[in-house]
Amino acid sequence: MSGDVTKLRPKQEAALVALLSNRNVEDAARAVKVAPRTLYRWLNGPEFDNAYRRARRAAYGQATARLHQASGAAVSAVLKIMVDSSAPASTRLRAADIVLGHTAKAIEIEDIDARVAALERAIEESTQRR
Repeated sequence: MSGDVTKLRPKQEAALVALLSNRNVEDAARAVKVAPRTLYRWLNGPEFDNAYRRARRAAYGQATARLHQASGAAVSAVLKIMVDSSAPASTRLRAADIVLGHTAKAIEIEDIDARVAALERAIEESTQRR
């Protein structure tokens, strides 16, 4: 946790970690030995709230990175099931549907990305002409 977190007191920094690793505010407060009311008050303060939001985004980013790392194995598992003649037909059909659905979605995302990039280039060129 970087940035404005250094403005927080050590107990508040510990509370950020506790909020990310406990199931609710009460458990997090208990973990850092503050009253839940105190932790709720901190959460209502802009500095602590901003730090908490940054910490949550960072934690979410790490989880997303782990999913990306596992995606190759997931694709292999789906493809293996799809071509396994001993698997039930309904299971193979579901695997095929997953492959087709995700392929279509990937193509749509690539198309949107290309269109956005073209629009950004057009805006940049228009801005440069002025």
